[in-house]
Amino acid sequence: MLRTSASRVLDDNDREEVLALLDSDPVANVFVASRVRSVGLSPTRLGGQMWGYGPRGGLVSLCYAGANLVPVNAGREAVLAFADRARKQGRRCSSIVGPAVAVEQLWERLEPHWGPARAIRRAQPVMATTSAPAVEPDPLVRRVKPEEFGILLPACVAMFTEEVGVSPDNGDGGALYRSRVAELIRIGRSLARIDDGRVVFKAEIGAVTPQVCQIQGVWVDPELRGRGHASAGMAAVVEQALKYFAPLVSLYVNDYNLPARAAYRRVGFREVDTFMSVLF
Repeated sequence: MLRTSASRVLDDNDREEVLALLDSDPVANVFVASRVRSVGLSPTRLGGQMWGYGPRGGLVSLCYAGANLVPVNAGREAVLAFADRARKQGRRCSSIVGPAVAVEQLWERLEPHWGPARAIRRAQPVMATTSAPAVEPDPLVRRVKPEEFGILLPACVAMFTEEVGVSPDNGDGGALYRSRVAELIRIGRSLARIDDGRVVFKAEIGAVTPQVCQIQGVWVDPELRGRGHASAGMAAVVEQALKYFAPLVSLYVNDYNLPARAAYRRVGFREVDTFMSVLF
């Protein structure tokens, strides 16, 4: 009974304690921390719930339960509590993602009720850098302009489909995805090299806190791969990210994507953690 009763839905009264816990591992927790800093803990604004766990009312672990299910600092007892709550609530997320050990334990408990998964990415190296890029940045990579939305969107859809395995147009026809692409352009966190209306390279800075920003959506036109665009483009993104957003830049990548991992290492990224993702 202690395991299940020790988990609870948090609200804005818990904000400072939640942020302190998230800041204890700013790289692993950048996505959740950016959400909490932006909108707080009210479920209507957060787009989901934040669950807390801690014996005797203390807060030692979290789980963001929104479009993704994301455990934070979750040991085995916390995982059992979160899995029990998730099972009773029913699956509302499109993925489980986060530190590999916690996600694996969550999936062990939830697979009999939520399975089968569409795909499982068991090892996704988390990489980070605080240094200026070790290769020459591509001077043609720049912030995407709002009027270039129509040029960028097909590249974003291609990247998402290639990476996730389904089109972002599924479900709501892509409305939510298009809104997010437009928002990142509007706030200056979408960067690309566009040559004569053709996207050569693109990436977004998807999550930002005072400590860390996280790069996502890295993509090179398939016909132009193998020409150094990934390394030079990422170098330009890192340069911009360090200058304008945070003193540490992170990302995570599938372990089998050896060309991407090599490109990121050339830029100066080093592996600091391992994530796991379960996709539905």
